[in-house]
Amino acid sequence: MPIKSKKSTPIIFEEEEIEETAPDAEEFIIFKRSHFYSVLVVLAFGVGILVGYVLWGRGTTATAAVPAQAAQQPSGQVAEAPAAQPQFTRYDIPTEGYPSLGPDDAKIVIVEFSDFQCPYCRRFHDETYQALLDAYPNQIRFVYRNLPLTSIHPAAMPSAIASLCANDQNAYWEYHEKLFSSEALDEATFIQYAADLSLDVEEFTACLVSGKHDDFIQTDMDFAINLGVQSTPTFFVNGLALVGAQPLSSFQQLIDKELAGEIP
Repeated sequence: MPIKSKKSTPIIFEEEEIEETAPDAEEFIIFKRSHFYSVLVVLAFGVGILVGYVLWGRGTTATAAVPAQAAQQPSGQVAEAPAAQPQFTRYDIPTEGYPSLGPDDAKIVIVEFSDFQCPYCRRFHDETYQALLDAYPNQIRFVYRNLPLTSIHPAAMPSAIASLCANDQNAYWEYHEKLFSSEALDEATFIQYAADLSLDVEEFTACLVSGKHDDFIQTDMDFAINLGVQSTPTFFVNGLALVGAQPLSSFQQLIDKELAGEIP
């Protein structure tokens, strides 16, 4: 917000009528001279204050006009600061043992921390996920890691368990698709999806209540939280963080730079 220069306060001289009662001319002249010099002193003082305010006002106006990002040269001329270079931090995100899709030797590894009941995770899945894989055929390995937000999504943990029960029967990604397309995430729906995919329903149902995947999911959650992940979905593209249901273009900008070797 620009700084406003202070307006100089008008200087008002109170004039008092002086009765000319001196007994002789000499005394009167001395009195008049004394009064004249007094007036001059007051006027000089007032002009000095006025000039000071004007100069001060100019100084504050000039300061306010300097952009915060500008650098001042020794000569007093203002030069534009160099554009800030983006800072990239790579995080070490383990992928071994987690459900993945795509070549093991892919140049781009994308890890998603997600929640099957999260509306933004669904938005990414519906609008960007397949388009992203299609844009870089055979160049992306996509890894899914669970971060169920149990405090606000009561069906997130059961859904994560159901997905891993399907994974036990080598149907993770097919089941993943069904969960993200579902309006109901409950036990009956989970079992129906297992039947739709021709899984062993009895084995699948037993898995749902066995607790065998609870520690695996909790370890995922603890890792994400300790890393500083605060929302879903959060992605790591070759270890570079990308937060939120980003559009395809955001992924492309990062991936293209990575493939071109432009990111340290």
